[in-house]
Amino acid sequence: MDSASHSSNLKRHDVTEDQIVIEGPVEPAYLAKLNMSADLNVFREAPKQHRALIDIAGSSDGLVYIIRNRNTIIGYVTFHEPDKYSRWCKHPNILELGAIEISPAWRKHKLGKKLLKYAFSNPVMEEKIVITIEFCWHWDLDHTGLDIWQYQKMLSKLFGSAGLVRVATDDPEILEHIANVLMARIGSRVSEADVQKFEDMKFQGTSIFS
Repeated sequence: MDSASHSSNLKRHDVTEDQIVIEGPVEPAYLAKLNMSADLNVFREAPKQHRALIDIAGSSDGLVYIIRNRNTIIGYVTFHEPDKYSRWCKHPNILELGAIEISPAWRKHKLGKKLLKYAFSNPVMEEKIVITIEFCWHWDLDHTGLDIWQYQKMLSKLFGSAGLVRVATDDPEILEHIANVLMARIGSRVSEADVQKFEDMKFQGTSIFS
């Protein structure tokens, strides 16, 4: 991803009068100056996740969007190229939505949908097939009080608000648990050839039992 697309959407969007701001894609030096809310720990401890955000923002393919309350990050979403060991990395035009997390204290303000709407307003998203692979073992069932199927439904609705739809696949990682979900959004300027390549990649005759 070139530097122009990496910074083309750098601006701020005020959500409320409580100094809540959505912004991005943010630069690593800027992220390093901010604090990380201690309860952003679904994927790893907050300090380590803060470091991970800085690393993603500094990578050539990474995009990080944040929600902050004054100088504290209270939510984020990341985008990057698919893992090099996954089948999806073989597609030249796929961008993976890697993680999204909102502080439990702020989850009743629908900030997740606002964050995704803002991120997908970046014109570069129309040139990409954006996928998200939702593994149920990452889900924050404890803080939400939802069971695994309720959480799956909530996530599908959240990502659906940004135009992602559920996609069937025989990807062994997805098939590892019946609750795992693959979702995708095809940008309006993605070529027919890239769409067809994505379609061909969904099923490759592989299985966790093979």
